[in-house]
Amino acid sequence: MEEIVRCKIVKIPLFGEDRIGYVSVAEFGSIVPFPIERVYWIYQTPADIVRGQHAHIELRQILVAISGTINIKCEYLDGSIEEFLLDHPSKGLYVPQMVWRFINFSYQAVMICIASEKYSEMDYIRDYSKFEKLRATFMMTAH
Repeated sequence: MEEIVRCKIVKIPLFGEDRIGYVSVAEFGSIVPFPIERVYWIYQTPADIVRGQHAHIELRQILVAISGTINIKCEYLDGSIEEFLLDHPSKGLYVPQMVWRFINFSYQAVMICIASEKYSEMDYIRDYSKFEKLRATFMMTAH
């Protein structure tokens, strides 16, 4: 039986103090469990827009709310759902492969994404019905 890899909150170290500010560092091998191939950020997303709504075949990510708050709902191939709130730059969310995600941004939120792969449209599952078919296949092989 194939095991579902779950999303999980990762603590990103922060250094500094209130009077001078802070820096957070996410390095491969200590915080990031994969070699980093791409970093990108998402910003100026209206609060009433749901982003994400896709899964990746191979790509793994760490998502961090650099400012504002970001709510992420993760749906797994076994049908279970977990929700996570990113509300500080020292808190990231590890998102493994084959997780459907819904992402909601607060006003003026900025999210940075640390990714295991370069961009490839072939890695995306954008059709939810295809994800559901993969779930059905997974559930048949899991029993």
